[in-house]
Amino acid sequence: MCTTCGCGGHAALIGGKAMRREARKHGGAVAYRAPAGQAAGEAAHDTAQARIIRVERDILAKNDALAAVNRALFASRNILALNLVSSPGSGKTTLLVRTLRALKEKFPLAVIEGDQQTDNDAERIRATGVEAIQINTGKGCHLDALMVEQAMQQIALPQGGVLFIENVGNLVCPAAFDLGEAAKVAMLSVTEGEDKPLKYPDMFAAAGVVLLNKVDLLPYLDFDVPLCIEYMRRINPGIRVILTSATSGAGMDEWLEWLESGMKQLAAREEAK
Repeated sequence: MCTTCGCGGHAALIGGKAMRREARKHGGAVAYRAPAGQAAGEAAHDTAQARIIRVERDILAKNDALAAVNRALFASRNILALNLVSSPGSGKTTLLVRTLRALKEKFPLAVIEGDQQTDNDAERIRATGVEAIQINTGKGCHLDALMVEQAMQQIALPQGGVLFIENVGNLVCPAAFDLGEAAKVAMLSVTEGEDKPLKYPDMFAAAGVVLLNKVDLLPYLDFDVPLCIEYMRRINPGIRVILTSATSGAGMDEWLEWLESGMKQLAAREEAK
């Protein structure tokens, strides 16, 4: 996965500007003698595997430290930060646009948009009147905590409101990278197949809520909703599942209620300080 593949996230653009990031250092091959009784090829494999594990741990540890800084900032400003994750084409942006229109008179809002290329989705967000900044990850297939930290420097943070972070369309790598969010909101569309949670268990295990989207298409599909939810709960027994349609508006009240409940919990913690 991306913790070791070197997928090019360091070439990200944030608001059209090159991201400030230390380049990853990749050393060349090191010649060494295999331990007695061990073939050189076996030793090379063992060492390579150990190095991969070490690199992965280092990357995730560094990201987790930065995520903790982001989380502390969100807490200090009473911001509910949500990490929206899904496969490409699940309807994240369309549902987000509808959500912003419903909430923009109630809470301060802002959006960080993640895509490999283009600022099309950020433009759709801005058309609602909500501030958005685009992160283009280039060859990178997920956002990380440093990208989010730098993006926050270029927007007015929604103090006492909601920051939506729309991740790159990918159900694999974003599961491993904490951005400092209060919760991951996973989205699955009914056009994708009931067994998606079993194929990508890490994401559904990490999610705080799942939006089963595009339910307006159910009459035209052979999709077993109870079976899909059963698969989700094999992975994450307590997961909340909300059936939604950005087109018809189905499930929007329940989704907005979930968001407003999160804001009330933040307000209660603030009052308790």
